Amino acid sequence: MEVLRTPDDRFADLPEFPFSPNYHDIDDAVLGTLRLHYLDEGPKGGKVILCLHGEPSWCFLYRKMIPIFVAAGYRVIAPDLIGFGRSDKPTQLEHFSYQRHIDWLVSLIETLELAGITLIAQDWGGLLGLRIATEHPQRFAQISLANTGLPTGDQPMQAAFLAWRKYALSVAKFDAGAICGGYLTKDPTQYLSEQIIQAYRAPFPDQRFTAAARAFPSLVPITVDDPATQANRKAWQALMVWNKPMLMCFSDNDPITAGGDKAFINRVPGCRHQPHTTLKGSHFVQEYDGENWAKTVLAWLDNCAS
Repeated sequence: MEVLRTPDDRFADLPEFPFSPNYHDIDDAVLGTLRLHYLDEGPKGGKVILCLHGEPSWCFLYRKMIPIFVAAGYRVIAPDLIGFGRSDKPTQLEHFSYQRHIDWLVSLIETLELAGITLIAQDWGGLLGLRIATEHPQRFAQISLANTGLPTGDQPMQAAFLAWRKYALSVAKFDAGAICGGYLTKDPTQYLSEQIIQAYRAPFPDQRFTAAARAFPSLVPITVDDPATQANRKAWQALMVWNKPMLMCFSDNDPITAGGDKAFINRVPGCRHQPHTTLKGSHFVQEYDGENWAKTVLAWLDNCAS
């Protein structure tokens, strides 16, 4: 079973990214030892903010938000999911499952002994983070979500998502830079600079490295007999009695998750009386309005503490 590691020189001189790498080794029963990369910024004794990305991005997505959190005295942990960023990349689709991604992240959280966590999550960061938070509630204090969800397969998925699922599996050249830059538009540079687009391409020197990104859409439960359905239903049961503060910061122009914040606002007690905010931009809202999300979270955390 082949596991690839992106050469370090692919990450040299990235724009707006002065952070040092950290690594955690995971003992996987099937794949052996996997190296997971994460950022660890700010004071080690500071309150923890855990930033979880989705696909096909990596912790580079949070580069505008991390300095704002650190300046406010927080410790920021921002991992690269296995298969993304500087983390190791198994090459076969069947190497990935919803549960394995959760197990890999929990290994990091437990090893770093993280507690009192404020979870910041977007895209698959929410699908994973919400499962982890509801299964390990003693480690989490607050949650802020953007452009994500927790599907169970009980409701039909949007046509836009089903098209994305098909695209990820079938496209000959999976181009993470173009996807993050323009969300499948013909000219991604109208949104991001070429340097930033190249930074999103950096983890994937060739198509052998893209298995995780291709697999992720197919791991979303879209039928009631999906392997993740029961666990996600259980997570929703926990969320429906979740009283810890939860803040929605969805964006105003995401074709995949538009309106998804209402599922949480209407069902999760911790969402009541919170200053939910609509951010600007498309799916990768950290690029379009990340600074505003970070500042909104800090003001909210100050209010939660008072």
